[in-house]
Amino acid sequence: MTVNQISIFLENKYGKLSEILALLAEENIRIIAATVADTSEYGILRIIVSDPQKAFKILKSNNVSANLTEVLAIVTDSCAGSFAKVLTHFTKAGLSIEYMYCFSIRDKSIMIIRTNNRDAAREVIRRQNLEYICENDLIKL
Repeated sequence: MTVNQISIFLENKYGKLSEILALLAEENIRIIAATVADTSEYGILRIIVSDPQKAFKILKSNNVSANLTEVLAIVTDSCAGSFAKVLTHFTKAGLSIEYMYCFSIRDKSIMIIRTNNRDAAREVIRRQNLEYICENDLIKL
């Protein structure tokens, strides 16, 4: 139900994102999903990769400010309204979505979400019988 995500603090300077991606590429680590949130001063790169533990160690050994966290990966149809339908369950349970990003493969979409209460979110997933994907399966995509 959960997958490991790496959040990387980036200075908002020319070439920093390329630098980070090159470190991972050199070690043959595949990026499955990514999003960047930025301000004028810095950015946060959030990535799901083929080998999160190895990627985290590589980043840390290169003095990159990074955190490893668990996020939820929910599978939905890729049709209009499917994200809204899924998020309604969390809203009704009183959960806030801290952030979300997604990607699609064929007729399915994978929503990566972080909520203010992971345990309660897991319960929503179970109670609503939502489809989810585990890290091992996600890496095989």
